[in-house]
Amino acid sequence: MTDVVIIGAGAVGCATAMELSKYKLSVCVIDKESDVCEGTTKANSAIAHAGFDAEPGTLKARLNVRGSEMMEELARKLQFAYIRNEAMVLCFDEDTSGLNVLKERGEKNGVKGLSIISGDEARAIEPNLTDEVQAALLAKTSAIVCPFEMTIAFAENAFANGAEFRLSTEVTGIEKVDNGFKVKTNKGDIEAKAVINAAGVYADKIHSMVSSTPLKITPRKGEYMLMDKETVPTVSRTIFQLPTKMGKGILVTPTVHGNLLAGPTAVDIDDKENTATTSEGLNEVRAKGSLSVKNVPWGKVITSFTGLRAVGESGDFIIEESDAEGFFDAAGIESPGLTSAPAIGEYLAELVSKRIPFEKKADYIDTRQGVIHFAQLTDEQRDELIKKDPAYGRIVCRCCTVTEGEILDAINRPLGATTLDGVKRRTGAGMGRCQAGFCSPTSMVLIAKKLGIKTEDVLKNGVYESEVR
Repeated sequence: MTDVVIIGAGAVGCATAMELSKYKLSVCVIDKESDVCEGTTKANSAIAHAGFDAEPGTLKARLNVRGSEMMEELARKLQFAYIRNEAMVLCFDEDTSGLNVLKERGEKNGVKGLSIISGDEARAIEPNLTDEVQAALLAKTSAIVCPFEMTIAFAENAFANGAEFRLSTEVTGIEKVDNGFKVKTNKGDIEAKAVINAAGVYADKIHSMVSSTPLKITPRKGEYMLMDKETVPTVSRTIFQLPTKMGKGILVTPTVHGNLLAGPTAVDIDDKENTATTSEGLNEVRAKGSLSVKNVPWGKVITSFTGLRAVGESGDFIIEESDAEGFFDAAGIESPGLTSAPAIGEYLAELVSKRIPFEKKADYIDTRQGVIHFAQLTDEQRDELIKKDPAYGRIVCRCCTVTEGEILDAINRPLGATTLDGVKRRTGAGMGRCQAGFCSPTSMVLIAKKLGIKTEDVLKNGVYESEVR
């Protein structure tokens, strides 16, 4: 019998697996997709929030601030991109009471480095802010990350410490049995002493398999526009607008890869798979983004995409043991869920420890060697790398300067990529202005060779009909 089964391999599921892998436990992560971070985690604003938005006393507030505090050290040890770039919340009215509320809320939550500055002071450090900006809340501890690189790092670290990952595996039912649960999947049953439900927009469906207590998760659709890299960035900080009940509004932010990102919209929908963009949504992104920032290079949009946030009815994260003893929900993890993920992992480990006593490992591995990014190396480092492995001297993705060596690493490493999107998330190949038009054929050849399939059978994303790992 497995000690803990985690359903869902997004940021929360993988962070929880990483945390539990510090202990003498058997841990199994199940996800219906062929890779980690295929749901909400892959399509969001990529912000490590400072923690001034959540109401004091909520789990959102507590875990946001704790997650923000953890992020920099995790990024260093696990080698994923993290930049503390600061953030501004803009006010377009002479009445700055909304900013004062956020500042006071953040200070109660324990956020440091918050200040309110005038519109002129804001424009002095961000010249492309519009003239309509009257004041701004400046948050020094806000940062940006690469959400999929972060989640992959969590997953690989958990794997290195003994966690099992069963991908392309869909949960079809859960049955309460003596001493735990039988988790039924399309690839057989798994018995576990405890189950953690981290299934994102499907958390209500998983919850209903074992609990009679109602839980409703509403997908909130958010559309984004991603622009090409600029020699001189339009903004260097993350630019928010004063939030509403539907979220933080349209933001404009740099990414860790050097692009400019604008979005998201916020529309509640019923379809948990509806990630289509719309002309109405993208027009809203352009119009509202332009209220904050002038000179946004809307003509240089290289792609648009939609993410779905998992919204619960309580307004707070739902992280608790259900009425089925040993079954734990991590549901309604909307923003700031990405920032909070490692802290959610800690919190869940604490809850599970009350049901299954466990002790720490003496040999836990707390570091990880990330994928080498050739574009970030010096000429001397590149020469040395090519001498060791000539594959690093063959450029595959011209837009982002990604080499064959990087793609082979992404495919061959633990929990390696099996799809084009998997390669893209690990290396950046396909993220440039041609959007994989040039590099896809070579990536497909390399994936096919590794998986032992025909090149034409390689998927952009999704699940292969037969097992390929």
